[in-house]
Amino acid sequence: MSTTMTLAQTQQELVSEFAMFSDWQDRYEHLIELGKDLPLIAPENKTDDNLVRGCQSRVWLNAQLKNDLVHFTADSDAMITKGIVALLVRVFNDRTPEEIIGASTDFIDTIGLRAHLSPNRANGLSAMIDQMKRYAVAFSGNASTA
Repeated sequence: MSTTMTLAQTQQELVSEFAMFSDWQDRYEHLIELGKDLPLIAPENKTDDNLVRGCQSRVWLNAQLKNDLVHFTADSDAMITKGIVALLVRVFNDRTPEEIIGASTDFIDTIGLRAHLSPNRANGLSAMIDQMKRYAVAFSGNASTA
């Protein structure tokens, strides 16, 4: 049974997951676990063009339009950063470009993630979101041509 959750439902599910952990050590461990489930980027897509600018760690993010949905794959050389990008991929993966462009990212503040990141990691988080939205904007004119 594959019931597809809406983007907002996926965000709420993440908020609930993080609410189960009482301290940030446990939440960081959960982030690292999320990173282990990340749909990994194909080695041939681990290029400089797919590096997210503004991240202290190396983060590769690739997007393809499949059946009018944006499909993301990613990787990072840092465990927490990999968890952060995995969290974003879980929310934005296989959505329409319009859903991604219009999506709120308030769930990140609800979890408390941004407040518990170093300034460099918080900038990297913003850079990842911006990159995902830029891909969606690029694909929004291409929908139904795939």
